[in-house]
Amino acid sequence: MEFPKFLLGDNTDYPSAIFVVHTEYPRFIINLENDEVEWLEDFSPEDEKELESEAENLIEQANLFYDREVSRYED
Repeated sequence: MEFPKFLLGDNTDYPSAIFVVHTEYPRFIINLENDEVEWLEDFSPEDEKELESEAENLIEQANLFYDREVSRYED
């Protein structure tokens, strides 16, 4: 099964949280309420250096995805 690059998630146990799940490597979940990121991968020290530069871009993409999805509901 193929998944989209980003998925929206919510949970009634966290009523004010908005989760975006990044399904491609490096996989992560970001809570847009507080920008907390949970990485779903184990990284070597070398990977962490590369991840630092890519993480900002991926998080920005997650925010843009959320904005796009919300705008589609409003239309």
